[in-house]
Amino acid sequence: MRHNDDLVKRLATPLVLYAVGVLAPAPGHQVRAQSSGAANLKNGKDIFQAGCAGCHGRDGKGAPQSTIGFEKPDTFPDFTECKQTTPEDNWTWKSIIRDGAPSRGFSQIMPSFSGALTSEQIDAVVEYLRGFCEEKGWPRGELNLPRALITEKAFPENEDVLTTTINVQGAPGNSTEIAHEQRFGEKNQIEVAVPVEFTHPRPGVWYGGFGDVGLGLKRVLFSNLRTGSILSLFGAVNFPTGDRAHELGNGTTTFETFAAYGQLFPTRTFIQLQTGAELPVDTHKAPQNFFFRSAIGQTFAQNRGLGRVWTPMVEFLSSRDLVDNAKTNWDVMPEMQVTVSKRQHIRFAGGLRIPVTNTEGRQKQVMFYLLWDWQDGKLTEGW
Repeated sequence: MRHNDDLVKRLATPLVLYAVGVLAPAPGHQVRAQSSGAANLKNGKDIFQAGCAGCHGRDGKGAPQSTIGFEKPDTFPDFTECKQTTPEDNWTWKSIIRDGAPSRGFSQIMPSFSGALTSEQIDAVVEYLRGFCEEKGWPRGELNLPRALITEKAFPENEDVLTTTINVQGAPGNSTEIAHEQRFGEKNQIEVAVPVEFTHPRPGVWYGGFGDVGLGLKRVLFSNLRTGSILSLFGAVNFPTGDRAHELGNGTTTFETFAAYGQLFPTRTFIQLQTGAELPVDTHKAPQNFFFRSAIGQTFAQNRGLGRVWTPMVEFLSSRDLVDNAKTNWDVMPEMQVTVSKRQHIRFAGGLRIPVTNTEGRQKQVMFYLLWDWQDGKLTEGW
């Protein structure tokens, strides 16, 4: 025990001096342990107290401003705040510790610790950091699977998404949906969706305006990081704010409900499933509809798995109106999502929706979105 205490003290000096800025490293600089005994530090708590507590505090809440020697950035974490830490996955934390905060668009203060800690030691630190959140009901960030273009995910999110759909054959037309999603509590999310529609019914004539605005609530029923699974229910009301005469809305209040399930595998392969129904109040204006959607994808990351993220996906989409003699429409959509900012809070995705069955009168569509995870910073930050 005395040997470990002495080792912590010898290792603490160089690491803490770098952390608090007394020995400010140049961009890309690595902190290197001056003691060859650093490799013997296996316990996450010992490593944290030696190399991290000088800035982050022994309790994970952050050291007092008067003792750290620099002004804390807005993104400075309090590891006891579960709503702040649980949306982040272990890959993000490991990347920041290994490569330094600037590598992910955060503060220049925190250097790389790749020269002081092994991969296993970093894993031990991350595991220790997780213990500061004592409320275990919050779904973990690893279950926040990449957003597909149409299939809704189960994870409650803080993000704004701008999604555009363009017809590439047949009658010209396009629509853009602005969705604001905001999490509250451990398991809940509220969503507001505002569509802007443009139709071109005949040559020389265009109509445009707001479609039917939706207000929805998502609730996580189950999440388990060990099994990699998460299940949620969602309910929404779409109000008849669009102009039905110009095909900019249904003209009737519509209730929407669905269940969403996500499954993450150890290889970062994932499957997302969504099934539900759209139930208009006036079925003379719009039919009831049942839908099933699924997305299968694989996440790849540069820099030994911790850098920029690329996620190819394919969606399989089905829809059937609940009327006599209706047919089930099946579509397939290959797509790609990529992180744009270093902080990975800005993401872009694009794909092509292709009708597979009942193709007459159904058009191919190009879809793309720009996603902003606003909890991780402003649009102008993290580049």
